[in-house]
Amino acid sequence: MGTDKQSAGILDTINMETVRTILTHNYPYPHEHSRHAIIAVVVGCLFFISSDNMHTLIQKLDKNIKWWSIYACLLGFFYFFSSPFVGKTMKPSYSNFSRWYIAWILVAALYHLPSFQSMGVDLRMNLSLFLTIFITSVFVLLLFHLVFLGLWYIGLVSRVAGRRPAFLTIFQNCAVLSVACCVFYSHCGNHALNERPFGRKDSGFFSLWNKGERNALLAKFLKMYEFKDEVCKSWFAPVGSARDYPLLSKWVIYGEFSCTGPCESSDEISPIYSLWATFIGLYIANYVVERSTGWALTHPLSVKETEKLKNKQMQPKFLDMVPWYSGTSADLFKTVFDLLVSVTVFVGRFDMRMMQAAMSGGGDQGAKQEDFLYDHFSEKEEFWFDFMADTGDGGNSSYSIARLVAQPSLCVWNDGCLTKLPRGDLLLIGGDLAYPNPSSYTYEKRFFRPFEYALQPPSWYKEEHIAVNKPELPHGVSHIKLYDGPQCFLIPGNHDWFDGLQTFMRYICHKSWLGGWLMPQKKSYFALQLPKGWWVFGLDLALHSDIDSDQFNFFTQLIHQKVKENDCVMIMTHEPNWLLDWYWDDVSGKNVSHLICDYLKGRCKVRMAGDLHHYMRHSYVPSENPNPVSVQVQHLIVNGGGGAFLHPTHVFSDFKQLYGTNYENKSAYPSVQDSTRIALGNILKFRKKNWQFDFIGGFIYFILTFSMFPLCKLDHILQADTFSGHVKSFFGTMWDVFMYMVGQSYVSLIGTILLLVAAISFVPSKVSRKKKVMIGVVHVSAHLAAALLLMLLMELGVETCIRHNLLATSGYHSLYEWYKSVESEHFPDPTGLRARIEQWTFGLYPACIKYLMSAFDVPEVMAVTRTNICKNGMDSLSRGGAIIYYASVFLYFWVFSTPVVSLVFGSYLYTCINWLHLHFDEAFSSLRIANYKSFTRFHIKQNGNLEVFTLAIDKVPKEWKVDSEWDNNSELKQMNHYRKHPSKWRANCFNQDPVNTVRIVDHFVIQKYA
Repeated sequence: MGTDKQSAGILDTINMETVRTILTHNYPYPHEHSRHAIIAVVVGCLFFISSDNMHTLIQKLDKNIKWWSIYACLLGFFYFFSSPFVGKTMKPSYSNFSRWYIAWILVAALYHLPSFQSMGVDLRMNLSLFLTIFITSVFVLLLFHLVFLGLWYIGLVSRVAGRRPAFLTIFQNCAVLSVACCVFYSHCGNHALNERPFGRKDSGFFSLWNKGERNALLAKFLKMYEFKDEVCKSWFAPVGSARDYPLLSKWVIYGEFSCTGPCESSDEISPIYSLWATFIGLYIANYVVERSTGWALTHPLSVKETEKLKNKQMQPKFLDMVPWYSGTSADLFKTVFDLLVSVTVFVGRFDMRMMQAAMSGGGDQGAKQEDFLYDHFSEKEEFWFDFMADTGDGGNSSYSIARLVAQPSLCVWNDGCLTKLPRGDLLLIGGDLAYPNPSSYTYEKRFFRPFEYALQPPSWYKEEHIAVNKPELPHGVSHIKLYDGPQCFLIPGNHDWFDGLQTFMRYICHKSWLGGWLMPQKKSYFALQLPKGWWVFGLDLALHSDIDSDQFNFFTQLIHQKVKENDCVMIMTHEPNWLLDWYWDDVSGKNVSHLICDYLKGRCKVRMAGDLHHYMRHSYVPSENPNPVSVQVQHLIVNGGGGAFLHPTHVFSDFKQLYGTNYENKSAYPSVQDSTRIALGNILKFRKKNWQFDFIGGFIYFILTFSMFPLCKLDHILQADTFSGHVKSFFGTMWDVFMYMVGQSYVSLIGTILLLVAAISFVPSKVSRKKKVMIGVVHVSAHLAAALLLMLLMELGVETCIRHNLLATSGYHSLYEWYKSVESEHFPDPTGLRARIEQWTFGLYPACIKYLMSAFDVPEVMAVTRTNICKNGMDSLSRGGAIIYYASVFLYFWVFSTPVVSLVFGSYLYTCINWLHLHFDEAFSSLRIANYKSFTRFHIKQNGNLEVFTLAIDKVPKEWKVDSEWDNNSELKQMNHYRKHPSKWRANCFNQDPVNTVRIVDHFVIQKYA
């Protein structure tokens, strides 16, 4: 008897699970398929070109400096335009658009330049074939989808088929299909019988290598074209002749004979047509199976795919930092609108703070203190509490700080000793809870979500619940004094006031939980009585940087009735008036100053604020004067590092005096030196961080040069004898163009004047009006010079190509006319299929291809129109012709100008922030730096002294994963603040997790009885 073990066939040796995983995919069709296919096609192109045409390139490449200059400029501008999108997709719609847009206009420009002919590559056939196959594929697939939807409508296919197809995916698949067919044609042709000899005489550069012995590897490389021919002959041979498929004989395109003389048509089906039909058939078959049966939707995934999908799904849904320089963000336009409404309607006319006092029984005796005063912490022996501000910008940075304040304790090094800092029983947040404007979306996604991930709310909490009777305590807790979990009190910032405080009242005063922090507060300002005679006054400054009369009345009564002579008060405001008043040379917060100087009278030990997104502490300097002025405030703390973009510290380092008392900068984070260095990023990274600024910058530059297009008289620049002559003529022409703009232009001159007004208005009012004008003029001059320089370079490039008969040779439809002249030769159609299609489509078939080719060939359209204008004047151009010309100019000028306008504007911001100390907000909001985040932890000791720790993380993680310790205890029925690991997410890398990288950047002690 034979053995039971049979020989393993090829199917047995293949891992069918792997094959099935490769051949199937999840719905909907992912764009990665097209991306990977494009990469494969490009690699194939480079492989064949490098192996088969390298010797031609070395022998024939044009060495003329002007062509190298044009190549360098063209590729350089296109690279800098596309550089923000390399390696990442920040906004899929714009990123995909930019990739296809760049590919379109770059190829359209490159194929006109001479060096591709020097390589032996004629792109005209490939481009025309690509466009023909692309438009045909789009029509066929759209027709298929219409038929399929019709079948679904009458009930012949399942309900899954009724889902709309992804049109972008259709276009991408058609583009990939067309590229694949073009690559095949470039290397295998459309031959019915591939009889080309394999041998080829080596010449030129490679003949030098034949003189000596060559190793086997080099010999194989030099004969790579033999391998290419073998691939074309063996793997991609024609599928057969029309005789084999009589029903299809009138519906196919035929191949051509390989011959030395005139080629006759054959009855062999074109391999290009076979390849196209195969791809279309696979797409249709896969789509029908998926939408009709749902198999592609429900088939089981492999273990590896399942794990990968689970890890991808288990990611925090954090929002990116707010793009403050976006030209397309609806949120930013809404922010501006809300600010205008708030300033004109609410400030000075309707104040929510007055309404709060009235609703609490405000009158001559003031509002009811129980709505504003909380004393349930006052009986504790020791007390820990935290302060942070300016949250709700980037999700990564906000969660990093929220994760730190949620930990039961933090272990940090302090003066060489490992110190354990317990979690604060109280969290104070100093305003600006969500950016850029207060709304349900920004509060929920930018503010509440990070805190809920850091410390989850109780299991019974419902997001839609409205708190009517605060505090709403957990079951079994009879009084707020008995609640041992963390609590949170907040004040609004200027961004929270943009809607008149409506969102703040709804989400803070009428909700009970911020994640796992209980929120007992009922109003937008409050007073907290802490242990050992310490107080916290949370002031609401609204949009005019001061407290209102009702608020002032409440705090003055509280000082008279409750605050003792030896008590200490900490005042929390959103804005650091002491720094901003010094910077702007202004006086604000008069009621606050009156409260501190005339009522507290030295009992205010600390003022703390946010608004500036960094950490700085200024402490008073003991005076040597025998009759010193009494110190009203000992320490001034700014800590707005709760999650928003970073602000500079070097701009405010020279602050010295407040209320007649001298202060010195004791600590700054980041340091003054680091802050100065970080500002350099405006030159290097402005466009990478603010790519949505393209929509504004490119349009502005085009308006500045609109009236000067085209420049017809450029002979003197091109005909100069020396390099210095070229340069002199070039800049002389720039000056002439500028004078033409001033003397005869309308659109460009008006655009320049409007830009100048905007630039002068953009300069901060910190400087005098004369300096504002000077700075604005220099700024606009730089932009105008850059725009004129780009315009002149672009016109010189077009003029050079026209002079060498590379552009404007045969009209708008030159590519289509050339293709029609060679189509019948390379793609025989003896049955008249094209004529029948033209008749059935009423001429749409060739017309669409014709105008698509013209629309693709933007440089030719631009050059032909430019030549007509230069010969016959602008008046000879129709309105439609003018629109076509300026649109073609804009398509290229926008790519050239966007990197330059970002460079000029970034350099302006860098110069202003580091040399003139202007634009501290604008120059750092552009960088959108999520790093350098901090919060302050206070400790009231048993002896009444206040110990202050400022904790910071230098680098914020960007990638997170579920904390396994949190996941293991997620089912426990207990309050989440009891958990040892309360936060859901931890950094992917252990050494980057905020819990492991947090450090102390400032530590000091305030003596209560000093």
